[in-house]
Amino acid sequence: MRRASATASTALALGLLLTACGGGGEEPPQAAQKCDGTLSPAAVGALESVLGTKEFHSAGVGLDRTAKVLTEDRAATGRPPGHPAMCEVGTDTSPRLGVKIDLRLYEDADLYDDGTQWTKSGRYLYAMGRETSADNKTARLFLGCAGPGMNGPDGQPAPIESVLTFDKPVKGAFPANTPATREAYLTVLHSVTLAVVKELGCENDAGLTEKPVFEVKKWRGEQ
Repeated sequence: MRRASATASTALALGLLLTACGGGGEEPPQAAQKCDGTLSPAAVGALESVLGTKEFHSAGVGLDRTAKVLTEDRAATGRPPGHPAMCEVGTDTSPRLGVKIDLRLYEDADLYDDGTQWTKSGRYLYAMGRETSADNKTARLFLGCAGPGMNGPDGQPAPIESVLTFDKPVKGAFPANTPATREAYLTVLHSVTLAVVKELGCENDAGLTEKPVFEVKKWRGEQ
């Protein structure tokens, strides 16, 4: 990927704006089918902006398998093992350049909101789900899913963590840590996560709205 610049950041923001407003035109069918059909038009546009191409391939276990694994993990005892990614999107032109989305159950210790150190290191907190954060390398969304098969013995909703990871090319750098980059990640992560919670039958879609929330919050302890 080219070295990030102010011009590239502006172009990314403009591309996302055009996508959100429908200015990018109708998305090609192949793009909409990526990630097992869990990508909204806005998420497709965000991926195209981040990866710098309109042609990318995807792999992963898909929607049905991800929902089944989360349900099985909720019924099991102990910390669930790792599982293959829900979706991996990559390009043919740049080795290793791509985005991966994983979903898993989490423990409270996995939450990030523990002070100002994350903002100082470039990780920002957003008002979506139980906790959402992003920098230019990853985005994380934590939520609670209540519903058949997802409530624990104590009646508590299943704690689900959705993670997007950006894999940089062999030669290159991560995108600039700008609002546009972070919002692109959140757009993709929200779209895939919303599809999964709908598949699981989470009450009230686990608190997710139909569109991602980009309101930046303060970390606990920040003034």
